[in-house]
Amino acid sequence: MARNTDSNTYTILFAIGMVLVVGSLLAFTASYFNPTITLNKKLEKQQNILFAMGVNEATLSGNADDATSFVSTDKVTTEFDKYITTQLVIEGDKATEDKEAYLIDIKKESDQVKSDASYVRKLPLFIGEKDGEKFYIVPMRGVGLWDAIWGFVALKEDLRTVKGVFFDHKGETPGLGANIKEPFFYQDFADELIYSGDQFKGIVVAKGNADPKNDDKTDNEVDAIAGATITGDGVTVMIKKDLAMYLPYFNTLK
Repeated sequence: MARNTDSNTYTILFAIGMVLVVGSLLAFTASYFNPTITLNKKLEKQQNILFAMGVNEATLSGNADDATSFVSTDKVTTEFDKYITTQLVIEGDKATEDKEAYLIDIKKESDQVKSDASYVRKLPLFIGEKDGEKFYIVPMRGVGLWDAIWGFVALKEDLRTVKGVFFDHKGETPGLGANIKEPFFYQDFADELIYSGDQFKGIVVAKGNADPKNDDKTDNEVDAIAGATITGDGVTVMIKKDLAMYLPYFNTLK
């Protein structure tokens, strides 16, 4: 007997069948590629941490033209273990060494605090050494114009001066807010102070900054990106908010 393909029952059963087939394929694909995706995320985070403290392809090759290139994925774990001497997890006034602190998801930690006010947030901190200098690298996460922004800021041993930064974003506007990833922007943060005297200030991405060449490293400001005011404000808030969480621990080191 011929099947009535015009009936509602057939249409519903066909739709259910397609959902099951497509769902099964997607689940298999996600499961199959998940180890690779997880590994790539780990390597990317290691690259970003090293980049913030000034370890890049130029460090390894000696070619200054490579200063804006990340350590390649085939070398990054070895270099990470070489340059990152200590990984800490800070919880309240307690700091514990943890060799996998870089795997802590700071977004999930933030969400946990929002859902449970009694939760003690885990703050990962990375201590690196390069050319006889020590650096403290702090992860950051905030909100830009359209979606999440994030990065790392590396502080020199005085815990007042920026060594370098790394920024990234999920969906900022190309040519505008997306330029937080560009050298002309992030290189301005090098040697900027996060304090004014004894008062913590962070660093302001300032529209109409009176120091467009960024010669003054004591004004707690860098020049904004034209047409990206909201993204710049997000960077400002992110730096101050997330660095402030580490100040109680940093004060114990002074």
